[in-house]
Parts: sequence; C-alpha cells; structure tokens
Amino acid sequence: MTRRQRIAVKRSIRNLTVVLLMILAFCSGFFGHTLLNAHAEEENVKPLNRYYTSIQLRGGDSLWEIADQYADGSGYSTREYLDELKRVNGLKGEEIHSGEYLTVFYYAE
Repeated sequence: MTRRQRIAVKRSIRNLTVVLLMILAFCSGFFGHTLLNAHAEEENVKPLNRYYTSIQLRGGDSLWEIADQYADGSGYSTREYLDELKRVNGLKGEEIHSGEYLTVFYYAE
C-alpha cells in the first residue's frame, strides 16, 4: 500500500468517525429530549385516590346508569366500571332493587 493510499484510508476512517459521532449526537439529543419531556409530563399528573361511598337505590335506578355516572373521570369505561361495581358489591348479575344500598367508588385528589 502506498503512502497516498494510506492517507486516503485514514481520511475515509476519520470522515466516517465524524459522521457517526454526528449521528450519535443527534440521536442522543433527540431521544434525551423526548425522555425528559415524557418524565416531566408524568410529574404533572396528580395521582388520584380511590374513595368509596354508599348510595341508596331508588326506583328506576340501573347499574348501567350508576356506572355511567361514576365512571366519568375514573379511567374506566362504563363496562369496566360496571364489572368492578358488581365485584365490589358481590353481585352475580345486574339486578338491583330500590331501597338497597350499593357501594360505589370514585376518584379524587
């Protein structure tokens, strides 16, 4: 290998190293910024506590209406809330009667 070829190889390696370092710097800046933003957004989310209360059922009440009312803001869909409501109250089906008490849950700070 001649001297001129060795210089050309060294120059190619140096150029490749510079390009790789630039790509690495870009990726670390981009992904680092993204990760920091995601972490900052997580810190802004306030944790909600789960609270329980008991309600007395009235004529015409249905589990679906109650689930729809209390599921708002809970992170549950109405169906998921209904299933959890049945589990919490030990209900096998969706039949409820006026005058009975039902334990419901909601989320707040």
